[in-house]
Amino acid sequence: MTEVIEILIVEDDLRIADIHRRFIDRIEGFEVVGSAHTGVEAKDWISALKPDLILLDVYLPDMMGTELLSYIQRESPDSDIIFITAASEVHVVKQAFRGGVFDYILKPLTFDRFRESLVSYKEKRITLSSSGHLEEESIHLLWNQQKTVLPSENLFTPKGIDPKTMEKVLFHLSEQTSGITAEKFGVISGLSRSSSRRYLEYLVSENQASAELIYGTIGRPERRYFPKTS
Repeated sequence: MTEVIEILIVEDDLRIADIHRRFIDRIEGFEVVGSAHTGVEAKDWISALKPDLILLDVYLPDMMGTELLSYIQRESPDSDIIFITAASEVHVVKQAFRGGVFDYILKPLTFDRFRESLVSYKEKRITLSSSGHLEEESIHLLWNQQKTVLPSENLFTPKGIDPKTMEKVLFHLSEQTSGITAEKFGVISGLSRSSSRRYLEYLVSENQASAELIYGTIGRPERRYFPKTS
């Protein structure tokens, strides 16, 4: 029976924590066993569950995620850590590196980047679970930064639709529960209005999103786009 890797999510933003959970549900061999939104909650979960892997944010409401590194090493030394954060300060990255953090993912993250990190972690965990001696190549792969080549899960995309950009569009759209126009979506995603409309309309055509005409009190109706509910 294949080992299921148990994950604890430590993220103060409930929406982002939910995105992490939904991403994990799409990757075989991983299971979310808890979700903490503060450093204090994280300590309780870590102490009780001793999770295999902790997805850790840096900016928590009651402490910095980096402050949890020594606690994790002391209370659950077999737990591994992946940082998922907007923090890019040198001193934070240095603490993560010295603290033995497996990977460092900057927000906003895409599913491809997330999956790549977890699959790479899983492969290295399997390598370290073997007994006896490791070949030089296996030891080398444990420390190098070569990325695992993964098959894309994206649907076939026509000319003018870039899969990487599509992941970004899906990420931002997932947060727009009240709907958003192509113009406003361009502002939050960094795309032009025309590009936003092209990608959003493509998602609608593929049943990955929906669109409605919203009539206001004045002016012309707006076409708003909504994430797929489910």
